Amino acid sequence: MTLSSAALLLFLVLDPFGNIPFFLTVLARVDPARRRRVVVRELAIALAVLVGFLFGGPFVLRALGISEPALTLAGGIILFLIALRMIFPGRRGGAFDDELEGEPFLVPLAIPYVAGPSALASVLFIMNRDPGRWPEWLTALLLAWAATAVILVLGTALAKHLGRRGLIAMERLMGMVLTTLAVQMFLDGLDRYRPQ
Repeated sequence: MTLSSAALLLFLVLDPFGNIPFFLTVLARVDPARRRRVVVRELAIALAVLVGFLFGGPFVLRALGISEPALTLAGGIILFLIALRMIFPGRRGGAFDDELEGEPFLVPLAIPYVAGPSALASVLFIMNRDPGRWPEWLTALLLAWAATAVILVLGTALAKHLGRRGLIAMERLMGMVLTTLAVQMFLDGLDRYRPQ
């Protein structure tokens, strides 16, 4: 995996275009003067969680005795399910929509909308592939996060410019690309698997 392919994978998994409507819904209860500050704060929290998982995740895997082929196969399956949800979305948000009032903090914007299970699994998969290349993986994460941050900070303007159909089309396109990456991960995991 190259730096650019890792950054693309993480960008697709972070799904900024798919998250714009959810961010706008949650931020509707926030004072308009504070919205941008809240988005930046939540993005910073999400980045801290992702970086922590990037460096701490491999230790957890080793402690649990999970092999690289198993992680690659599981990552491919998870990404495939996420990609299917991007292409054929249902209602996302669930309990968070009804229970939270006032300004969001940590939940649901930072976690799970940005640093969700698929993003955490992806950084874990990337780092576990070749831990010695951690500067590249950190750079890939920062690039994907920065692109996501720009899109989400400009969410209101993008939603007006692209419209609902444009946002849906972007998410579907990202889902189709992610589907092929997920299948490739699954095939790589099968190729690496050696029964004992």
